[in-house]
Order: sequence, then structure tokens, then C-alpha cells
Amino acid sequence: MPHNARTIAVLVANPALSSILSMVLASVPTLRVRPFDSELALQIYMRLAPVDLVVTDFDSVHAPADQVARDLRADDAIERHDFQVIALASSVTPATKNLCIAAGIDEVIVKPMSPKYLLERVQSRLASRAAQNAGYRPARAAPKRPDFSQYGNVIPLWTRERPLPTH
Repeated sequence: MPHNARTIAVLVANPALSSILSMVLASVPTLRVRPFDSELALQIYMRLAPVDLVVTDFDSVHAPADQVARDLRADDAIERHDFQVIALASSVTPATKNLCIAAGIDEVIVKPMSPKYLLERVQSRLASRAAQNAGYRPARAAPKRPDFSQYGNVIPLWTRERPLPTH
């Protein structure tokens, strides 16, 4: 196992979906995937070992995503609270959005979705967190160019990037 492997916890309502998602996520050598059957098992694991990202499900009767995220973030026995949460949902309503914000869920993916899409989102979240922890700041966006369309067929020849002629 590589030293920089990231741990992904998967807790979803359907065991078949959990198996498929775990298999696709585990196809990446730098990801360590841990599927869980219950919120309690996940909580106990996180007290013992750090987890970088949790994939959970709003459709779970016993452990909906918002409850799982709130319980994990409130557990003082979990040493590292900088984990991210991706929630899966059948639909996103205003109530779901409010629950996500209150629980500290980082992202919601609407089901049905491709497991490869989940993999892309997981990798993107982990990469952005790694860049954030490394102190990387993205380059500032280029200044917005003025809109010359109000003057007719005007093409801006001189911009801030190019110096103005000196003659």
C-alpha cells in the first residue's frame, strides 16, 4: 500500500450498491476503501483510524446522511474531524439542502449516478483538500475585460497584458 493512501468509508443503504461503489473506488491504488454496514461500525472505526472521506446515503432508514454526518462531527472520541462527506440522494429538495448545510455535508450526488462519476468526485475532493493543506492558492482570475460591444464593431487591440505604444 502506498504511504499516501487515502481512506474512504462507504455507508450506503443498499448492500449491492455498497459493493459496486467500493469495488470502483478500490480500483485506484491510492484509495483504501472501507465499506460499513452500520453507522456504529463506522463510528467505532473512525475512533481508531483516520478517514479522509465518507460516502453516505440519504435513503438509509437507520442512518440517513445528515444524521451520520452530524453524529460523526459531534463525536469527541474521533481524533480527526477534517474528513469530508459526500452524500447520495434520490432527489434534492430545499429540505435536503438545509439538512446538508446544517450537518456539514460537503457535496450531494443525485442517484442514479455512474460509480465512475462518484470516483471522479472523490478524487476531486481529495485533490482539492491536499492542495488546501499544502498552502496552494489558485492563480487569480484574469481581470475582466471591458465590454466594447456598446461601441459597435470595436476590437480591443491594446489590453493590460500588452504595453501601449510609446511613439
